[in-house]
Amino acid sequence: MRTGHQPYSLLAAVFLGALPLVGQPATESATLFRNYCAPCHGQQMEGGNAQSLIDAVWQFGSKKSHLFRNIKYGIADFAMPAFDAALSDDQINDLIDYIFSREKASGATKPHPPERIFTLDYEVRIEVLAQDLDIPWGICFTRPEQAFVTERSGSIRQLLAGRLLPDPVEGTPPVLHEGQGGLLDIAVDPEFEENQWIYLAYSHPLPSLSNDRRASAMTRIVRGRIRNNRWVDQQIVFEAPSETYQPTRHHYGSRIVFDTQHRLYFSVGDRGLSHQAQDLSQPNGKIHRLHRDGTIPVENPFLTRFNALPSIYSYGHRNPQGLAVHPSTGMIWESEHGPMGGDELNQLARGANFGWPEITYGRNYDGATVSDLTHQPGMEQPRLYWKPSIAVCGIAFVSESSFTRWNDHLLVGALKYEELRLLAIAEGRVVHQEILLKNSGRIRDVANGPDGAIYVITNGPGMILKLTPIRDLNGNPNE
Repeated sequence: MRTGHQPYSLLAAVFLGALPLVGQPATESATLFRNYCAPCHGQQMEGGNAQSLIDAVWQFGSKKSHLFRNIKYGIADFAMPAFDAALSDDQINDLIDYIFSREKASGATKPHPPERIFTLDYEVRIEVLAQDLDIPWGICFTRPEQAFVTERSGSIRQLLAGRLLPDPVEGTPPVLHEGQGGLLDIAVDPEFEENQWIYLAYSHPLPSLSNDRRASAMTRIVRGRIRNNRWVDQQIVFEAPSETYQPTRHHYGSRIVFDTQHRLYFSVGDRGLSHQAQDLSQPNGKIHRLHRDGTIPVENPFLTRFNALPSIYSYGHRNPQGLAVHPSTGMIWESEHGPMGGDELNQLARGANFGWPEITYGRNYDGATVSDLTHQPGMEQPRLYWKPSIAVCGIAFVSESSFTRWNDHLLVGALKYEELRLLAIAEGRVVHQEILLKNSGRIRDVANGPDGAIYVITNGPGMILKLTPIRDLNGNPNE
């Protein structure tokens, strides 16, 4: 999502439903919601890139006057655009009445996954290992029976032998849990058995310099160890220059992976300042590469470029919330949220410019044009883009799994349509997509477990799911 607003043209207003076509009745509130609100808040108001509207939690005020103000004037720091040029006051009031009526009628029922599903290759068992987590975001495994899961509010939870321990890990770093910020990804060092390092990505606040200004924040990477359920030995791996911190509360990224040479890659979203994605002096809108101790690899592409941050590996990214290493080629793949349309799947390359916001397949959430261009010399094309957006999130390649038919396939989580997808990739191209799981919660992250199972993290509700094969379609037993 982007901040700010650009006025509609009359044609754009008609196309998106703000004005009726000649000879047709006036736009109904349901159509207004579908055109203006659903891309962020979900078709059923269940939440997507923005919060749910049916869970009785109103972050910016629950009165009708509060909603009217937010819709009309926007909330720039949280990427809520202003709709004062697109919607009349009467339309805004009708839209609010519709939202309140849907909230009342919803009953706020929670989705629940089926016990078994059938895919093209397997019958799959689904187990719910944990429920009622507080916006779980990332998962990592230290051994087959032990995993750690982050909750965006700031906690690390331990999953031991398939059971979620009641007490969170103590002593974790303080995070700025506002908007899309908080405790984000978690990753295990490639040499964990020797060094016990665990890495965290989170939104790190700087203290406000005055009482009338909100704290600025940026994505930060640290590592530490977990001993006796306590976070200890913390070291800062990456902290951006303080002058690059921003008061916005969205587009932090951030995922962490390690390549075949054990170098660390992590993503930082554009923080709602899209033009800075092209600015090499800024950390946002970039994929960064470091050694695990935070030092800079000498092979980094902008190491000697004047005024460029030496940690940058690629740039021109919007909000990358998925990173994965191809198990056969070693190439780094990345998924990122586009605006309204234009979610991307990219294969990263050293020093490459992926174009945001100069080129895009999407439009701004208020309907305004981000760019008229989808191609530009010197800018990379996505290997796949989704239009409309699926709100693509965590990704993982299947490797050394019990799902042997899926080895080297890419698992893709989607928030907006509550989907887990399986992508077949050949010679760097996506050749097939299959929806494995749908309507069981918004898929935030997905991971291969060392036990051969696939683990899925959902939001709304916050669950940990375990997928194992029962049999393949040729009748070969897997149990």
